Amino acid sequence: MSVRLALRKNDSRMSARAIQWWTNSIYSHCELVVDGWCYSSSVMDKGVRRKRIELHPDKWDVIELPWASADDVRHYFAQTDHHRYGWPSLITSQLLNLNRPVKGAQFCSEWCAAAVGLPNASSYSPASLGALGVWLGRVPVLQNPAGLKSS
Repeated sequence: MSVRLALRKNDSRMSARAIQWWTNSIYSHCELVVDGWCYSSSVMDKGVRRKRIELHPDKWDVIELPWASADDVRHYFAQTDHHRYGWPSLITSQLLNLNRPVKGAQFCSEWCAAAVGLPNASSYSPASLGALGVWLGRVPVLQNPAGLKSS
């Protein structure tokens, strides 16, 4: 089962515009998509959650993460489903650039990065996570991490 990263683009809400400005990007939010379910941490949902979202191409860019494990995403969700939205981590890691995660609370890109096993998860914005995801998807050994031949 595949894992995809959905990146919310060109959102006109004031909070989204602030994120887009701060990160110098069109992206303001991200989700991991597994089997039609979107996983992330959301301000509107007050923390980590799973839900169905229609990913219209005019609002979302979606990229494949062939190196990521759907089982890892679901397992991380089961471990963190009760976590609240990570305002403190967002402020210390993104605004102050201190890269200090806060236990029990994640912001969207921090949660997504941790769910796919990336180090220093609190250092990613939606844009930087998307850029890394695209780059890692181009690394041949990561496209097929087990080295298995497809039939």
